[in-house]
Amino acid sequence: MSKLADYPFEIRPLTPDEGGGFLISYPDFSDCISDGESVQEALRNGQDALKATIAALRAKTLPVPAPNSGGIASGKFVARVPKTIHAQLTTRAKTEGVSLNTLVLTFIAQGLGRKEGRA
Repeated sequence: MSKLADYPFEIRPLTPDEGGGFLISYPDFSDCISDGESVQEALRNGQDALKATIAALRAKTLPVPAPNSGGIASGKFVARVPKTIHAQLTTRAKTEGVSLNTLVLTFIAQGLGRKEGRA
């Protein structure tokens, strides 16, 4: 049995016209989406939506897709950055009271939204 954390997700910022915040979706489940005012809230709400989706499939005795059955990447990568950038990111994360991973994920999501004309 797979763990919820094994399922990849996609997260993007929502435009003001879409209500703002962030949208999270799970490629392995075509109808499993959620949102939140912050990346952290979207992640929490997404986990709740994923639990409910899996429970509904099981209740109807339908198959539950395996993680990564949607054919996308694992969602994990390692990036080397100069020490000065790492120090700046670490300081900013501490200032904002979030993990370095959350800060970088937020920057990536915001950058992708601007690149795609969403923000």
